[in-house]
Amino acid sequence: MRPTGLAGKRVLVTGAAGGIGRATIRALLDEGMQVTATDFDVAALSPEKGLRVERLDVADGAAVEALVARIEHEDGPIDCAASLAGVLGTTLAAETSDAEWRRVFSVNADGVFHLGRAMARVMQPRRRGAIVIVSSNAAGIPRHAMSAYAASKAAATMFTRCLGLELAPFGIRCNIIAPGSTLTPMQTGMWSDQNGAARVIAGLPESFKTGIPLGKLATPEDIADAITFLLSDRAGHITMADLYIDGGATLRG
Repeated sequence: MRPTGLAGKRVLVTGAAGGIGRATIRALLDEGMQVTATDFDVAALSPEKGLRVERLDVADGAAVEALVARIEHEDGPIDCAASLAGVLGTTLAAETSDAEWRRVFSVNADGVFHLGRAMARVMQPRRRGAIVIVSSNAAGIPRHAMSAYAASKAAATMFTRCLGLELAPFGIRCNIIAPGSTLTPMQTGMWSDQNGAARVIAGLPESFKTGIPLGKLATPEDIADAITFLLSDRAGHITMADLYIDGGATLRG
């Protein structure tokens, strides 16, 4: 089997305490990577061999820059980055306050910008690196009562594609993962009873949401596997891609 080229490399992961984040950490550690896992609340994360845990608020651009500089000084060059930090917003547009709009954008869009900018600054002189951001299929299809969330994810997606265009001449790849409904606390927190999964899979016509053709929710491991692939040498000629992982729910690639 062709090697992934990830063993021994250093990766910075934001939003690492969530369901997809923890699955991604495990996948990257299994590849032999040196992982720095960050989140606003790191109580669910414990350092282990190959894993460094740091608290980080991605909405704070100066804090992101400072952590990147500290890792590079103390541990060595960061080869890869995965931006998983995200928050959900489920208010109608007319009922969304300025504060709620900024709360969602500060993490989902500003956080991606802060990490992407910091990584570009250290990766560009080295002329190597790979960045993956986790967006959402909501970035590409209207969603009822999710205008702030969908707009923030669309902003993060286009920023990453533009960043990828700028960094491609330096051999740095930037790609996007767009998950659909995934079995995480963010998803189950929207369910009112034990039939939530079945309703999501079947579709919700009252909110104009299609069902999932594959007939199942994604697992965190499904998303983590895709992140690992896009960071690896096996994806060496892929950049600016926007990979939907939603079981066909948005009826697009």
